[in-house]
Amino acid sequence: MNHEKVEKLVRELLIEIGEDPDREGLLKTPYRVANALAFLTKGYRENIDTIINNAVFESSSNNMIIIRDIEIYSLCEHHMLPFFGRVHIGYIAKDKVLGVSKLARIADFYARRLQIQERLTAQIANEIMKITKAEGVGVVMECKHLCMMMRGVEKQNSIMTTSSVLGSFHDSIATREEFLRLIGKSIS
Repeated sequence: MNHEKVEKLVRELLIEIGEDPDREGLLKTPYRVANALAFLTKGYRENIDTIINNAVFESSSNNMIIIRDIEIYSLCEHHMLPFFGRVHIGYIAKDKVLGVSKLARIADFYARRLQIQERLTAQIANEIMKITKAEGVGVVMECKHLCMMMRGVEKQNSIMTTSSVLGSFHDSIATREEFLRLIGKSIS
């Protein structure tokens, strides 16, 4: 990302919306916005292999592995407004497990770009399946979207839930139900 160019564009944007970028409170705003955008979109510039850093380990167990309530923050690609919430990830290992922090890092890798929640959920599930060659993977994401809360329909309490289930989580109702029960969700 060209930081200087983004700063110039933010300065122009401030002028376009009727602000004075030379007033005291806005003097460093273009710089701060460029820094924020660099952080919030770093997923475009990162490498998944570097993030995983060989933290894939041999394991003879094929238990369900779950990490719940991972905080997730992203920017909606339609309005560039934040959506945020939590993601729950589960997988059944065949013979490889992933270092637990890497599950959260995979989620952030895909969240740190312009996104829609549906695609983000699927990308996390597919990446975990690819890396671990798991028997199955399940990902459930629950988020609030500021594009729905601050503008448009202005619904403050709505939560969007998406899921992606692969392998045995897709093929076996019992496996899927166990995953949902363990993350505190139920099928009606």
